[in-house]
Amino acid sequence: MSNDLSGSTQLWNEDLAPTSAAQRTWRWYHFAALWVGMVMCIPAYTLSASLIEGGMSAYQAVLTVFLANAIVLLPMLAIGHAGTKYGIPYAVLARASFGTTGARLPALMRAIVACGWYGIQTWFGGQMIYTLLGVLMGGEIGGAKIGGLGINGAQLLCFLAFWAIQFWYIVHGMDAIRKLETYTAPLKILICFVLLYWVYEKAGGFGPLLDQPSQFVEGGKKAGQFWPTFWPSLTAMVGFWATLALNIPDFTRFAHSQRDQLVGQSVGLPVPMGLLAALAVIVTSATIVLYGKAIWDPVDLASRMTGAAVLIALIILLIDTVSVNLAANLVGPAYDFSALAPRLISYRAGGYLTASIAIVMMPWKLLESTQGYIFTWLIGYSALLGPIAGVLIIDYYFVRKTELHVEDLYRENGRYSYGNGWNSAALVAFVLGVLPNIPGFLNAAFPASFPGVADGFKTIYTYAWFVGIAISALVYGVMMKGKAVPSLNAAAQS
Repeated sequence: MSNDLSGSTQLWNEDLAPTSAAQRTWRWYHFAALWVGMVMCIPAYTLSASLIEGGMSAYQAVLTVFLANAIVLLPMLAIGHAGTKYGIPYAVLARASFGTTGARLPALMRAIVACGWYGIQTWFGGQMIYTLLGVLMGGEIGGAKIGGLGINGAQLLCFLAFWAIQFWYIVHGMDAIRKLETYTAPLKILICFVLLYWVYEKAGGFGPLLDQPSQFVEGGKKAGQFWPTFWPSLTAMVGFWATLALNIPDFTRFAHSQRDQLVGQSVGLPVPMGLLAALAVIVTSATIVLYGKAIWDPVDLASRMTGAAVLIALIILLIDTVSVNLAANLVGPAYDFSALAPRLISYRAGGYLTASIAIVMMPWKLLESTQGYIFTWLIGYSALLGPIAGVLIIDYYFVRKTELHVEDLYRENGRYSYGNGWNSAALVAFVLGVLPNIPGFLNAAFPASFPGVADGFKTIYTYAWFVGIAISALVYGVMMKGKAVPSLNAAAQS
């Protein structure tokens, strides 16, 4: 990027600029480690629970999780290609399709959902420290709740302590996050095997869950209802990583080669996710023997262990939450906030902003007041993020044929400025991709306020991500078909 261009635009800063050859240090094993690090997390561990409670057998649940992650890997690799080829983050790639100004819309949507998750995961991390201290001191700590906050002093200090641990990595940048993921990934795999050995020894086997047939077999509670359960479950599993499927260029821009990002992601996502689901089923199956009931929450399970085991387990969960939260919920919004005002906000400042919002939003209040609806809100975001992915993929592969004019991505009057910086085709495709999912989302999030939603809309919402990505891709493809790229000739002459 030339100095004259960087000095004359509101769209450029050092962090958003294409990565140099010296910055492209990520090999395939770094990407595999990144995904192993992100996959091995508490919400992913508990995913299998919802499937088994829905009537699936252990094997059906594990296969559903694996299949969902194989599906979400496809847009991950497709969108990640642009990051590696041009060294640009997601917020800059979106300018090619949405326009140099319009790209702020998908950037902001990705940032908002990430801020929500970042705050909630930080609260969970703080609660783990609180649990750990309680175990070490032999009882509940903290005393009375602080007026206005709704939590006690010890809970607040534990939340701030976990927030500060993560803040160190924000200050030390992307390379510190890569090192954290690379070094902790093998540790997480080792802990999985230790946990398997522990439950096998304690329970004298792997427990009854593995032998239970699904409830969909003839004579079962839900005989013949497999497919109506399977499709919504598959959509929810895909939605779990829908955010990362969008902003994966934030990582792949550091890849040494396309092969590194392709192999690393293919090795690191579907198989470890399926294996973690299998581990969760096996360990939970053993807890039925050990404790008389299925315990799907690993924090609850860790607190029931005795001696050094509880200390080690909770420390591992803490490391896990730090690495997942930074990679999944910090890197994306840091770039997205930077793209909103590049002159004022650097990547690091975007990270500071994300971390600050996490404190201001008081995530414990959010969880308390919405009684779990926060997860409906956040999962519902896949209905918004699917259409964005559809537009990005069609634009990059079918409209541009993977050819971008990189300098124009940073020019206010280049070929990606369209009409006043907005591409109307992308906006129409996005809106039409979202619209069919709105009634179902409102019914899922606020059933008391929107009880009369037609069954057809509820059904559509169970396929939210698939419906959104399909409609937006089709509409955008039709609207851009045969169109000369706006301002192409003017840009060539300027």
